[in-house]
Amino acid sequence: MDFIQELKWRGMIHQMMPGVEDQLKKEMTTAYLGIDPTADSLHIGHLVGVMMLKHLQRAGHRPIALVGGATGMIGDPSMKSQERKLIDEETLRHNQEAIKKQLSKFLDFDSDAPNAAIMVNNYDWMKNFSFLEFIRDIGKHITVNYMMAKDSVKKRLSGESREGMSFTEFSYQLLQGYDFLHLFQDKGCRVQLGGSDQWGNMTTGTELIRRITGEENVYAITCPLITKADGGKFGKTESGNVWLDPRYTSPYKFYQFWLNVSDADAEKYIKIFTELSEDEVRELVEAQAADPGARPLQKRLAKEITTMVHSAEDYEAAVEASQILFSNKASETLHKIDEDTLLAVFEGVPTFEVSRSDIEEGIKLADLLTEKAKVFPSKGELRKLAQQGGFSINKEKVTDAYAPASADMLLNGKYILVQKGKKNYFLLIAR
Repeated sequence: MDFIQELKWRGMIHQMMPGVEDQLKKEMTTAYLGIDPTADSLHIGHLVGVMMLKHLQRAGHRPIALVGGATGMIGDPSMKSQERKLIDEETLRHNQEAIKKQLSKFLDFDSDAPNAAIMVNNYDWMKNFSFLEFIRDIGKHITVNYMMAKDSVKKRLSGESREGMSFTEFSYQLLQGYDFLHLFQDKGCRVQLGGSDQWGNMTTGTELIRRITGEENVYAITCPLITKADGGKFGKTESGNVWLDPRYTSPYKFYQFWLNVSDADAEKYIKIFTELSEDEVRELVEAQAADPGARPLQKRLAKEITTMVHSAEDYEAAVEASQILFSNKASETLHKIDEDTLLAVFEGVPTFEVSRSDIEEGIKLADLLTEKAKVFPSKGELRKLAQQGGFSINKEKVTDAYAPASADMLLNGKYILVQKGKKNYFLLIAR
């Protein structure tokens, strides 16, 4: 597999330095990607870079995932109008371990293969570097004129931000440049990968290596920043980022995000976020064109990425949960799914708090749903709807409005789903 050709057909190259293709064809090459450790989970905005590392390893090269413990303490000015809050070492270490666990689903860190992935933290080599040493040994090699010419610096100094730019942030590109120098000297790393907003910082690294060691054969490759077809921000939902950690974004919500992308985005994303071959993608695109309503692109994209990030079991559960509103086996599924998925499926439906003891003591449904929870305005309306077959508890039809409630009805030990007619749902929460 040719790494550059693979990235090209997938639409994953924005810029690359001349000569990098020859370097990658010549020998197994080590390349690194920096990851910001300001949270203990990656989100899908990180996945483009992670997939670059994955394809790199598949092509026989050695990936390094660099957790920016030192640079994360400062904050990269690229694409930012304000400085970041600084984080402490203990938090950084926790975040690093969590990120490595997630990356292990994409990269082989543990085998004895020569191109096994490595994880490093730049805090480890920066923490003992004194300020005087840094400005003497590193700072003298790069001029202020060179640094001022970078877009990330120019934008911040041109008045886009009233706060201007601190010296701390101004020094960021030197720190990132030193990372490349260190990895070149310590690990033989010759390529840096990153998003297109990083180009200025990345070229500072190649320039620093050239000036300090005289080595010319070091390179940078950037991928485009992912956008949505409608111009909206990729990976953002109303509730914020789409995270890889199920504590922050449930597998069901994760699956739903990919399932609901537009046709144009699905065609782009399936190339970037899966390992499917060019032929497989072409067949899916043709199938989508022939029958857009069947949405084969979105379904396959959601399957591949949910399985890769979570598991096949989580994918199956998400599919099952997404069919609750239409499936004949919905009642069975409701009793199986976890609380987060249940709440995600029925997000936004009206909720009522009821007494657990009332349910355990067998309160009549008519009393429960008119007096304790105002789902129905009257017992007469409930009785009439039940007789017509339009009333369900946990997706099972109930014809007797005066049947007793019971603890067996509680989903996850605390919820009862009430359906009134075809489309009106209510969630009772027993406390």
